[in-house]
Amino acid sequence: MTYQDILQKDWYNILDANPSESLQELKQKYQKLALLYHPDKQSPDVPAGELEQRVQRFIEVDQAWKILGNEETKKQYDLQRRGLKPCSEQFNFDLQVLAEAPSAKHSGSPSSAAELKQKWPVDGYVCLEDMDWDDDEQSYAHGCRCGGEYCLSKEDAEENVAVICCDTCSLSIEVIKKS
Repeated sequence: MTYQDILQKDWYNILDANPSESLQELKQKYQKLALLYHPDKQSPDVPAGELEQRVQRFIEVDQAWKILGNEETKKQYDLQRRGLKPCSEQFNFDLQVLAEAPSAKHSGSPSSAAELKQKWPVDGYVCLEDMDWDDDEQSYAHGCRCGGEYCLSKEDAEENVAVICCDTCSLSIEVIKKS
C-alpha cells in the first residue's frame, strides 16, 4: 500500500464508523467486521469468488484498524483528511513506513496558521461563555473527552477563530459566541 492509498481510502467508512467515535467504539466495530470477514470464519460452502471478496474486505478492515486503532496514526490520518499538511519530512517518511507496516508511529503538525483556520467538519460545538478562563495563560480552555484540552487564546477569541483542535487527540470543536 502506498502513501497515497492510505490518504485516499476512507478508513472510517471501511469500519462503518465516524471520526467522532471513541477508540473503544472503533475497536468494537473492527472486531465485529473482523469476525464477519475473517478467512477462518467462512463457511466451506462459500463460492471461491465470494470468498476472495471477503478476504479482501477482511484485509481492508484490518488495515483500517491498524491506522485508526492507534491514537497517533489516527490523529495524523484525521489531519490529512482535513487537508492539513505535516510540517516535517519525518511524517511523510513514517506514513511511507505505515504503508508497509501500519503499526508505525509518527508525528506532525499543521504547517501554517492559514491551514488551521480552514473549514472542515467539527466534532462538537461549545459556547465561548462555557469555556474556562485561565488568567495565567490569558486563554480559554475546554476539556476534551480524551483528557486533553481545547485552548483558545484571548486574541483568537477576539478575532473570531471558530474551530480549534484538541491538544491531544484529533477532535475539533467550533466555538460559538452568544450574542
